[in-house]
Amino acid sequence: MTEDEVLAEFRASHALLEGHFLLSSGRHSGYYLQCARVLMNPERGGKLARALVQKLPRELRSQIRKVVSPAMGGVIIGHEVGRALDVDAIFLERPTGVFELRRGFDIAEGEKILLVEDVITTGLSSREAMKEIVALGGDVIAAAALVDRTGGEVDLGVPFHALVTINFPTYEESEVPPELAAIPAMKPGSRK
Repeated sequence: MTEDEVLAEFRASHALLEGHFLLSSGRHSGYYLQCARVLMNPERGGKLARALVQKLPRELRSQIRKVVSPAMGGVIIGHEVGRALDVDAIFLERPTGVFELRRGFDIAEGEKILLVEDVITTGLSSREAMKEIVALGGDVIAAAALVDRTGGEVDLGVPFHALVTINFPTYEESEVPPELAAIPAMKPGSRK
């Protein structure tokens, strides 16, 4: 899929929002990608996951033994990427604010893991998730996301592949432009 085709899927599902948003990273933006909306249709979610998997080098795809995603945002796309790769897909949760593996999920010592996210904004959540995966014995060999909001600038310490790279500006609280500050900020993500 081309970037225009991917963005068309976001627009068709009303997942590309405009306004004033407080992102889970703590940064502010005039745009928000509500991946849950684009993934609510199973056919669309599967199509996007297959397109994301095709972005991964063939040699990398053959090494992946499990997909791990951070909850909430990465759960659906992680599951669909696992389906496309024909490997198990599990997720990490933050019931107390830090990622942990629950629900009887496990990671084998040295297991080759693909971390899958919906959107990368700063990479902080991904790095936190990878730290937990490594602590559990996993080997994170790459990361993937539907959307890279960093404009290709994020460094996760492993090869990173995104279906689409977008450079919507984001701002620290003190940098929010007046026209954006005039609009009440909404926090549409899953984290409070």
